[in-house]
Amino acid sequence: MSSNGTSEREAPSGGKTAHPISTGTWPRTRPTPNGTQRLAAHAREDPELTKAAFFDVDGTLLDSVDLHALSWHEAMVKFGHDVSFEQARGQIGKGGDKLIPQLLSEEAQRDHGNEMEEWRSNRFKSQYLPLVRPFSAVPDLLRRVRDAGVRIAVASSAKKDELAKYLEIAGIGDLVDVTTSSDDVQESKPAPDIFEAVLKKLGVEGHDAVAIGDTPYDAEAARKAQIAIVGVLCGGFTGSSLRQAGCVQVYPGPAALLACFRDSLLAR
Repeated sequence: MSSNGTSEREAPSGGKTAHPISTGTWPRTRPTPNGTQRLAAHAREDPELTKAAFFDVDGTLLDSVDLHALSWHEAMVKFGHDVSFEQARGQIGKGGDKLIPQLLSEEAQRDHGNEMEEWRSNRFKSQYLPLVRPFSAVPDLLRRVRDAGVRIAVASSAKKDELAKYLEIAGIGDLVDVTTSSDDVQESKPAPDIFEAVLKKLGVEGHDAVAIGDTPYDAEAARKAQIAIVGVLCGGFTGSSLRQAGCVQVYPGPAALLACFRDSLLAR
């Protein structure tokens, strides 16, 4: 933890100028409904291609993944299920509607799935939310995005009340144009609903936007919504898993993305 209250959990750059861990080919490619790739026809012609940036929160802007995993692990154990911290952590990035079916049987879900999710939410907000800190350079990155004329959305699988607190913790409430949470949609990530809701709110098409996230579930949701995505490693998933899921570029975290902004999809 730094002296200014930010988390410094970001892959080190060795004291050198930051560069992306990996980058896709430019012009960017877009997923088509059948899973193949096509080039954005106007990628080189339109200097204002990126009109909106959609940021995930947990593990992308805030160092909160372990805390979420711990609260899910504790909830599972409390209700009699042998689910390890590591198993829970591997599912963070999904909303409860997607996470619980991965870890519990259908019978267990019927018996106490909703009760357990409520217990988990209360546990997280009372015990762990006060410990959440932003990664370094988060407000600076979002200001740089706004200075480039790109509108900013926060698109998270978190609950709406948690998301409001997250914006306060990160110090970015005045930098965000719109937000979408799991409460606003039928299905959370990796379904595309959250990203599609943001597209509708901003009145832009998928090829006009770039998503930034830390999990394969972010990448899968973005791909389904026809949005290019930049991955960050600070949430704990590997670069290879992010690339395999569809991330065009992968950076250590927000500070590295800021340092490489001119070479990132956000500036194109």
